[in-house]
Amino acid sequence: MTSPGEAARRKPARRPTIKDIARRAGVSESAVSFALNDRPGVSEGTRARVRRVAEELGWQANSAARALSGERAGCLGLVLARPARTLGVESFFLQLVSGIQEVLSARKTALLFQVVEDLETECALYRRWWAEHRVDGVLVVDPRTQDPRPELLAALGLPAVVIGGPATPGTSAGPSAPLPPLSTVWADDAKAMARILDHLHGLGHRRIAHVAGMPGLAHTARRIRSLRAETGRLGLDERQVRSVTTDYSDAEGAEATRRILDATAPPTAIIYDNDVMAVAGASVAAGRGIRVPGELSIVAWDDSPLCRVTHPRLTALVRDTPGFGRLAATELLAVLDGGGPRTVQGELPRLEWRESSGPVPQGD
Repeated sequence: MTSPGEAARRKPARRPTIKDIARRAGVSESAVSFALNDRPGVSEGTRARVRRVAEELGWQANSAARALSGERAGCLGLVLARPARTLGVESFFLQLVSGIQEVLSARKTALLFQVVEDLETECALYRRWWAEHRVDGVLVVDPRTQDPRPELLAALGLPAVVIGGPATPGTSAGPSAPLPPLSTVWADDAKAMARILDHLHGLGHRRIAHVAGMPGLAHTARRIRSLRAETGRLGLDERQVRSVTTDYSDAEGAEATRRILDATAPPTAIIYDNDVMAVAGASVAAGRGIRVPGELSIVAWDDSPLCRVTHPRLTALVRDTPGFGRLAATELLAVLDGGGPRTVQGELPRLEWRESSGPVPQGD
Protein backbone atom coordinates (compact mmCIF):
# COMPACT_ATOMS: atom_id res chain seq x y z
CA MET A 1 0.00 0.00 0.00
CA THR A 2 1.33 3.42 -0.93
CA SER A 3 1.82 5.79 1.99
CA PRO A 4 0.63 9.42 1.76
CA GLY A 5 4.27 10.55 1.77
CA GLU A 6 5.15 8.32 -1.18
CA ALA A 7 2.09 9.52 -3.11
CA ALA A 8 3.11 13.12 -2.54
CA ARG A 9 6.62 12.42 -3.73
CA ARG A 10 5.32 10.79 -6.92
CA LYS A 11 2.87 13.58 -7.71
CA PRO A 12 4.34 15.79 -10.46
CA ALA A 13 5.04 19.36 -9.47
CA ARG A 14 2.47 21.90 -10.66
CA ARG A 15 3.86 24.57 -12.95
CA PRO A 16 3.54 28.09 -11.52
CA THR A 17 1.03 30.34 -13.26
CA ILE A 18 0.53 34.07 -13.68
CA LYS A 19 -2.11 33.83 -10.95
CA ASP A 20 0.51 32.41 -8.54
CA ILE A 21 2.90 35.24 -9.35
CA ALA A 22 0.17 37.86 -8.90
CA ARG A 23 -0.79 36.42 -5.50
CA ARG A 24 2.83 36.30 -4.28
CA ALA A 25 3.70 39.77 -5.63
CA GLY A 26 0.46 41.36 -4.44
CA VAL A 27 -0.56 42.72 -7.83
CA SER A 28 -3.20 41.99 -10.45
CA GLU A 29 -2.77 39.36 -13.14
CA SER A 30 -2.82 42.05 -15.82
CA ALA A 31 0.07 43.79 -14.05
CA VAL A 32 2.01 40.54 -14.10
CA SER A 33 1.37 40.17 -17.84
CA PHE A 34 2.54 43.74 -18.49
CA ALA A 35 5.68 43.22 -16.41
CA LEU A 36 6.72 39.87 -17.85
CA ASN A 37 6.08 40.94 -21.44
CA ASP A 38 7.95 44.23 -20.98
CA ARG A 39 4.91 46.35 -21.79
CA PRO A 40 3.99 49.77 -20.41
CA GLY A 41 1.34 50.02 -17.72
CA VAL A 42 3.30 49.22 -14.54
CA SER A 43 6.02 51.04 -12.62
CA GLU A 44 9.62 49.92 -12.78
CA GLY A 45 9.45 48.90 -9.12
CA THR A 46 6.44 46.66 -9.78
CA ARG A 47 8.08 45.24 -12.91
CA ALA A 48 11.22 44.33 -10.94
CA ARG A 49 9.18 42.78 -8.08
CA VAL A 50 7.09 40.68 -10.49
CA ARG A 51 10.16 39.41 -12.32
CA ARG A 52 11.89 38.54 -9.04
CA VAL A 53 8.86 36.57 -7.86
CA ALA A 54 8.57 34.82 -11.24
CA GLU A 55 12.19 33.74 -11.00
CA GLU A 56 11.74 32.51 -7.42
CA LEU A 57 8.75 30.40 -8.49
CA GLY A 58 10.55 29.01 -11.53
CA TRP A 59 7.97 30.42 -13.96
CA GLN A 60 8.58 30.03 -17.72
CA ALA A 61 6.44 31.42 -20.52
CA ASN A 62 4.42 28.84 -22.42
CA SER A 63 5.90 28.50 -25.91
CA ALA A 64 2.54 27.79 -27.56
CA ALA A 65 0.99 30.86 -25.98
CA ARG A 66 3.96 32.97 -27.08
CA ALA A 67 3.57 31.73 -30.63
CA LEU A 68 -0.13 32.60 -30.70
CA SER A 69 0.64 36.10 -29.47
CA GLY A 70 3.32 36.60 -32.14
CA GLU A 71 6.23 36.46 -29.70
CA ARG A 72 9.41 34.50 -30.25
CA ALA A 73 9.65 30.83 -29.36
CA GLY A 74 13.09 31.34 -27.85
CA CYS A 75 14.43 28.37 -29.82
CA LEU A 76 16.50 27.82 -32.98
CA GLY A 77 16.53 24.65 -35.06
CA LEU A 78 19.33 22.55 -36.52
CA VAL A 79 18.63 19.48 -38.68
CA LEU A 80 21.27 17.05 -39.86
CA ALA A 81 20.30 14.89 -42.84
CA ARG A 82 22.97 12.21 -42.76
CA PRO A 83 22.96 8.50 -42.01
CA ALA A 84 23.24 8.22 -38.23
CA ARG A 85 25.97 5.58 -38.57
CA THR A 86 28.35 8.18 -40.01
CA LEU A 87 28.13 10.44 -36.96
CA GLY A 88 29.35 8.10 -34.24
CA VAL A 89 32.99 9.14 -34.08
CA GLU A 90 33.19 12.30 -36.20
CA SER A 91 33.91 15.28 -33.95
CA PHE A 92 33.14 18.10 -36.39
CA PHE A 93 29.43 18.45 -35.63
CA LEU A 94 29.92 18.08 -31.88
CA GLN A 95 32.41 20.97 -31.96
CA LEU A 96 30.14 23.01 -34.23
CA VAL A 97 27.16 22.53 -31.91
CA SER A 98 29.28 23.41 -28.87
CA GLY A 99 30.09 26.78 -30.45
CA ILE A 100 26.46 27.38 -31.41
CA GLN A 101 25.28 26.49 -27.92
CA GLU A 102 27.82 28.84 -26.32
CA VAL A 103 26.25 31.82 -28.09
CA LEU A 104 22.64 30.70 -27.59
CA SER A 105 23.13 30.07 -23.88
CA ALA A 106 24.24 33.66 -23.40
CA ARG A 107 20.95 34.77 -25.01
CA LYS A 108 18.88 32.18 -23.11
CA THR A 109 17.88 30.63 -26.44
CA ALA A 110 17.38 26.88 -26.83
CA LEU A 111 18.64 24.70 -29.67
CA LEU A 112 16.33 22.07 -31.15
CA PHE A 113 18.57 19.48 -32.85
CA GLN A 114 17.30 16.56 -34.92
CA VAL A 115 18.93 13.93 -37.15
CA VAL A 116 16.94 12.71 -40.15
CA GLU A 117 17.64 10.27 -42.97
CA ASP A 118 17.28 12.49 -46.03
CA LEU A 119 16.69 15.97 -47.40
CA GLU A 120 12.98 15.37 -48.05
CA THR A 121 12.42 14.58 -44.38
CA GLU A 122 14.42 17.67 -43.40
CA CYS A 123 12.21 19.90 -45.57
CA ALA A 124 9.06 18.34 -44.10
CA LEU A 125 10.41 19.05 -40.62
CA TYR A 126 10.96 22.72 -41.48
CA ARG A 127 7.35 22.97 -42.63
CA ARG A 128 6.11 21.42 -39.38
CA TRP A 129 8.32 23.62 -37.20
CA TRP A 130 7.07 26.68 -39.07
CA ALA A 131 3.40 25.67 -38.77
CA GLU A 132 3.77 24.95 -35.05
CA HIS A 133 5.83 28.12 -34.37
CA ARG A 134 8.36 25.73 -32.84
CA VAL A 135 11.50 27.71 -33.77
CA ASP A 136 12.37 31.32 -34.57
CA GLY A 137 14.92 30.37 -37.23
CA VAL A 138 17.16 27.56 -38.41
CA LEU A 139 20.82 26.87 -39.04
CA VAL A 140 21.20 24.97 -42.32
CA VAL A 141 24.19 22.65 -42.71
CA ASP A 142 25.59 20.59 -45.59
CA PRO A 143 24.45 22.84 -48.49
CA ARG A 144 23.84 20.81 -51.66
CA THR A 145 24.80 21.49 -55.26
CA GLN A 146 21.07 21.31 -56.02
CA ASP A 147 19.41 22.46 -52.82
CA PRO A 148 15.66 22.99 -52.29
CA ARG A 149 16.04 24.34 -48.76
CA PRO A 150 16.88 28.03 -49.40
CA GLU A 151 13.85 28.40 -51.67
CA LEU A 152 11.60 26.61 -49.16
CA LEU A 153 12.79 28.65 -46.17
CA ALA A 154 12.43 31.90 -48.08
CA ALA A 155 8.87 30.93 -49.08
CA LEU A 156 7.98 30.10 -45.47
CA GLY A 157 9.57 33.30 -44.23
CA LEU A 158 11.59 31.26 -41.73
CA PRO A 159 14.88 33.08 -40.95
CA ALA A 160 17.94 30.97 -41.71
CA VAL A 161 21.71 30.98 -41.95
CA VAL A 162 23.42 28.52 -44.29
CA ILE A 163 26.61 27.08 -42.76
CA GLY A 164 29.38 25.95 -45.08
CA GLY A 165 29.10 28.03 -48.20
CA PRO A 166 26.54 29.26 -50.68
CA ALA A 167 23.96 26.67 -51.68
CA THR A 168 22.23 26.60 -55.04
CA PRO A 169 18.46 26.53 -55.46
CA GLY A 170 16.59 23.30 -56.09
CA THR A 171 15.78 21.89 -59.47
CA SER A 172 12.37 23.54 -59.45
CA ALA A 173 14.07 26.90 -59.72
CA GLY A 174 16.88 25.70 -61.94
CA PRO A 175 20.61 25.83 -61.27
CA SER A 176 20.98 29.33 -62.72
CA ALA A 177 18.16 30.94 -60.74
CA PRO A 178 19.13 33.60 -58.16
CA LEU A 179 19.58 32.50 -54.56
CA PRO A 180 16.91 33.46 -52.01
CA PRO A 181 18.21 36.15 -49.63
CA LEU A 182 19.63 33.99 -46.83
CA SER A 183 22.69 34.74 -44.74
CA THR A 184 25.67 32.46 -45.30
CA VAL A 185 28.68 31.62 -43.16
CA TRP A 186 31.37 29.96 -45.25
CA ALA A 187 34.97 28.75 -45.31
CA ASP A 188 37.35 29.12 -48.26
CA ASP A 189 37.80 25.50 -49.37
CA ALA A 190 39.81 26.56 -52.43
CA LYS A 191 42.54 28.24 -50.40
CA ALA A 192 42.52 25.41 -47.88
CA MET A 193 43.06 22.88 -50.67
CA ALA A 194 45.82 25.08 -52.09
CA ARG A 195 47.64 24.92 -48.75
CA ILE A 196 47.51 21.12 -48.76
CA LEU A 197 48.64 20.81 -52.39
CA ASP A 198 51.48 23.30 -51.89
CA HIS A 199 52.63 21.25 -48.91
CA LEU A 200 52.58 17.93 -50.77
CA HIS A 201 53.99 19.36 -54.00
CA GLY A 202 56.83 20.92 -52.02
CA LEU A 203 57.65 17.47 -50.66
CA GLY A 204 57.92 16.13 -54.22
CA HIS A 205 54.54 14.36 -54.49
CA ARG A 206 53.06 14.16 -57.97
CA ARG A 207 50.60 11.24 -57.63
CA ILE A 208 47.94 12.42 -55.18
CA ALA A 209 44.53 10.97 -54.33
CA HIS A 210 41.66 12.73 -52.60
CA VAL A 211 39.16 10.69 -50.56
CA ALA A 212 36.25 13.11 -50.55
CA GLY A 213 32.99 13.25 -48.62
CA MET A 214 29.42 12.75 -49.77
CA PRO A 215 28.59 13.42 -53.42
CA GLY A 216 26.04 16.18 -53.88
CA LEU A 217 27.31 18.29 -50.99
CA ALA A 218 28.38 21.76 -52.10
CA HIS A 219 31.66 21.67 -50.19
CA THR A 220 32.53 18.24 -51.65
CA ALA A 221 32.08 19.70 -55.14
CA ARG A 222 34.13 22.77 -54.21
CA ARG A 223 37.01 20.70 -52.86
CA ILE A 224 37.07 18.48 -55.95
CA ARG A 225 37.05 21.54 -58.21
CA SER A 226 39.77 23.12 -56.12
CA LEU A 227 41.93 20.00 -56.40
CA ARG A 228 41.62 20.12 -60.18
CA ALA A 229 42.43 23.83 -60.26
CA GLU A 230 45.51 23.35 -58.07
CA THR A 231 46.59 20.45 -60.24
CA GLY A 232 46.63 22.80 -63.22
CA ARG A 233 48.34 25.61 -61.31
CA LEU A 234 51.16 23.34 -60.18
CA GLY A 235 51.53 21.68 -63.59
CA LEU A 236 50.65 18.20 -62.34
CA ASP A 237 49.40 15.41 -64.58
CA GLU A 238 45.62 15.32 -64.25
CA ARG A 239 45.66 11.56 -64.77
CA GLN A 240 47.70 11.14 -61.57
CA VAL A 241 45.55 13.34 -59.30
CA ARG A 242 41.98 12.19 -58.65
CA SER A 243 39.10 12.28 -56.17
CA VAL A 244 36.73 9.53 -55.00
CA THR A 245 33.57 10.21 -52.97
CA THR A 246 32.41 8.41 -49.82
CA ASP A 247 29.84 8.81 -47.02
CA TYR A 248 32.50 10.11 -44.55
CA SER A 249 32.50 6.86 -42.58
CA ASP A 250 35.58 4.89 -41.53
CA ALA A 251 34.29 1.87 -43.48
CA GLU A 252 34.03 3.72 -46.80
CA GLY A 253 37.24 5.61 -46.11
CA ALA A 254 39.05 2.30 -45.65
CA GLU A 255 37.45 0.75 -48.75
CA ALA A 256 38.35 3.78 -50.88
CA THR A 257 41.93 3.52 -49.63
CA ARG A 258 42.15 -0.13 -50.63
CA ARG A 259 40.91 0.65 -54.16
CA ILE A 260 43.34 3.54 -54.50
CA LEU A 261 46.32 1.50 -53.32
CA ASP A 262 45.39 -1.33 -55.70
CA ALA A 263 45.93 0.94 -58.72
CA THR A 264 48.77 0.17 -61.14
CA ALA A 265 50.53 3.37 -60.10
CA PRO A 266 49.22 4.08 -56.59
CA PRO A 267 49.52 7.57 -55.16
CA THR A 268 52.35 8.65 -52.91
CA ALA A 269 49.98 10.91 -50.94
CA ILE A 270 46.29 10.79 -49.95
CA ILE A 271 44.12 13.66 -48.72
CA TYR A 272 41.08 12.67 -46.64
CA ASP A 273 38.04 14.92 -46.17
CA ASN A 274 37.76 14.16 -42.46
CA ASP A 275 39.77 12.78 -39.57
CA VAL A 276 37.87 9.50 -39.28
CA MET A 277 38.64 8.43 -42.86
CA ALA A 278 42.26 9.54 -42.52
CA VAL A 279 42.74 7.30 -39.49
CA ALA A 280 41.02 4.42 -41.29
CA GLY A 281 43.27 4.96 -44.33
CA ALA A 282 46.38 4.94 -42.16
CA SER A 283 45.21 1.64 -40.66
CA VAL A 284 44.78 0.12 -44.14
CA ALA A 285 48.29 1.22 -45.08
CA ALA A 286 49.72 -0.25 -41.88
CA GLY A 287 47.90 -3.54 -42.54
CA ARG A 288 49.60 -3.76 -45.93
CA GLY A 289 53.00 -2.96 -44.55
CA ILE A 290 53.08 0.44 -46.27
CA ARG A 291 55.16 2.86 -44.23
CA VAL A 292 53.65 6.27 -43.39
CA PRO A 293 55.21 8.63 -44.36
CA GLY A 294 58.12 6.63 -45.81
CA GLU A 295 56.02 5.24 -48.68
CA LEU A 296 52.73 7.10 -48.33
CA SER A 297 51.92 10.55 -46.97
CA ILE A 298 48.50 11.22 -45.38
CA VAL A 299 46.74 14.53 -44.74
CA ALA A 300 43.40 14.98 -42.93
CA TRP A 301 41.14 17.89 -43.86
CA ASP A 302 39.98 18.45 -40.26
CA ASP A 303 42.14 18.10 -37.18
CA SER A 304 40.89 16.34 -34.04
CA PRO A 305 42.24 14.37 -31.09
CA LEU A 306 42.15 11.29 -33.37
CA CYS A 307 44.79 12.87 -35.60
CA ARG A 308 47.00 13.68 -32.62
CA VAL A 309 46.91 10.27 -30.91
CA THR A 310 47.37 8.13 -34.04
CA HIS A 311 50.87 6.83 -34.72
CA PRO A 312 52.28 8.51 -36.66
CA ARG A 313 50.40 11.69 -35.82
CA LEU A 314 48.47 12.95 -38.82
CA THR A 315 49.20 16.15 -40.69
CA ALA A 316 45.89 18.05 -40.69
CA LEU A 317 44.08 21.29 -41.44
CA VAL A 318 43.44 23.01 -38.12
CA ARG A 319 40.46 25.32 -37.83
CA ASP A 320 38.38 26.74 -35.02
CA THR A 321 35.21 24.70 -35.54
CA PRO A 322 33.52 25.91 -32.33
CA GLY A 323 34.34 29.43 -33.51
CA PHE A 324 32.61 28.66 -36.80
CA GLY A 325 29.54 27.60 -34.83
CA ARG A 326 29.66 30.77 -32.75
CA LEU A 327 29.87 32.84 -35.93
CA ALA A 328 26.81 31.10 -37.44
CA ALA A 329 24.71 31.44 -34.27
CA THR A 330 25.65 35.10 -33.88
CA GLU A 331 24.66 35.76 -37.49
CA LEU A 332 21.25 34.10 -37.09
CA LEU A 333 20.53 36.07 -33.92
CA ALA A 334 21.46 39.23 -35.83
CA VAL A 335 18.96 38.29 -38.54
CA LEU A 336 16.27 37.76 -35.90
CA ASP A 337 17.10 41.17 -34.44
CA GLY A 338 16.34 42.77 -37.80
CA GLY A 339 19.63 42.51 -39.68
CA GLY A 340 19.68 41.88 -43.41
CA PRO A 341 21.16 38.80 -45.11
CA ARG A 342 24.95 38.77 -45.28
CA THR A 343 27.76 36.51 -46.45
CA VAL A 344 30.35 36.08 -43.68
CA GLN A 345 33.66 34.27 -44.14
CA GLY A 346 35.25 32.24 -41.35
CA GLU A 347 38.97 32.15 -40.73
CA LEU A 348 41.18 30.21 -43.13
CA PRO A 349 42.44 26.91 -41.65
CA ARG A 350 46.17 26.44 -41.17
CA LEU A 351 48.02 23.25 -42.03
CA GLU A 352 49.67 21.52 -39.07
CA TRP A 353 52.60 19.48 -40.40
CA ARG A 354 53.04 16.32 -38.36
CA GLU A 355 54.70 12.93 -38.89
CA SER A 356 52.27 11.47 -41.46
CA SER A 357 53.56 13.56 -44.38
CA GLY A 358 57.09 13.56 -45.70
CA PRO A 359 59.22 13.63 -48.84
CA VAL A 360 58.17 11.48 -51.77
CA PRO A 361 59.81 8.02 -51.73
CA GLN A 362 63.01 7.70 -53.75
CA GLY A 363 62.31 6.59 -57.31
CA ASP A 364 58.74 8.05 -57.45
